[in-house]
Amino acid sequence: MYNFCTLFNTNYLARGLALYYSLEKVCSEFHLYIFAFDNDTYEILNRLGLKNATIISLKQLEDNELLSVKSDRTLAEYCWTATPATIYYVLKNFNVESCTYLDADVYFYLSPKVIFDELGSKSILITEHRFSPEYKKDEKENGKYCVQFITFKNDEHGLEALTWWKSQCILWCYNRHEDGKFGDQMYLNDWSTRFKNVHVLQHLGGGLAGWNISQYNFIKESEKFYGVEKKSGKQFDVVFYHFHYLRMYTNGKIDLGPRIISEKAKEYFYKPYLKELEMIKQKVLATNSNIDPYGTEKQVYNWRTPLRYIKRKLFGLHNVSLLKDYLKP
Repeated sequence: MYNFCTLFNTNYLARGLALYYSLEKVCSEFHLYIFAFDNDTYEILNRLGLKNATIISLKQLEDNELLSVKSDRTLAEYCWTATPATIYYVLKNFNVESCTYLDADVYFYLSPKVIFDELGSKSILITEHRFSPEYKKDEKENGKYCVQFITFKNDEHGLEALTWWKSQCILWCYNRHEDGKFGDQMYLNDWSTRFKNVHVLQHLGGGLAGWNISQYNFIKESEKFYGVEKKSGKQFDVVFYHFHYLRMYTNGKIDLGPRIISEKAKEYFYKPYLKELEMIKQKVLATNSNIDPYGTEKQVYNWRTPLRYIKRKLFGLHNVSLLKDYLKP
């Protein structure tokens, strides 16, 4: 049994459900502990009757430590602050052998068994961003490792690292750079030396995202979906993709983010994902028509917009287009 946890509010409801359904497709035995960060999310998830999920309200999670810093953090910062607390909550309240936190905008194409097999007897698993050369400078701003998929076993070493991370996030977790810190993520930078029994994921199919996919070619053959590393020719199965930054706008446009996304990657990753999100959106609206499960936002137009557009066009980074174009058969 693989035990996972995630957190989201209505803005990420469609994406969080896509994560759950993707696990349902590829895992015969898993359980996802979902921390619902608003009442609408909690009520909708309970109505949907997800058989392999436990829905936990924000009120259940929040303790005096979290509440003491809540007013000092933005919503995003508070979610980051709470991330290690959600893992700790699952380990302590459900007595599972391990728990893996997943970002809500992660999607699985293959069972994560290969990842856990690689972890073996180690207590902690972390994943690198593996930035493509053109984005290597981003490591200084975002850290070497990504919180997207992080595992802690319920043992001495796992709990030591998790407790330390949880405490640090209470002390400082903001959307700015300060003294080598950024959010919850840059705390992970020295874990391979700070803590024992830490494993850094080597499987290239885990943690694919806009910031690293330019390093790979992707091939679909019937039911098989795999990648090939360009520099080495190494072949690997696609395990999960992180749809970070994806934004939906009220004018019907979407933004895939400021990265180079090939047409094939759009076809293999983004088009099917957006179609699934649309189906999930309709399912959610049938349950509660008053919420927006996409978290759509108004596309901002200001003096920076033309400059950003020109820059993205020049460097092949203009990934703003109409959602309806991705929903075509």
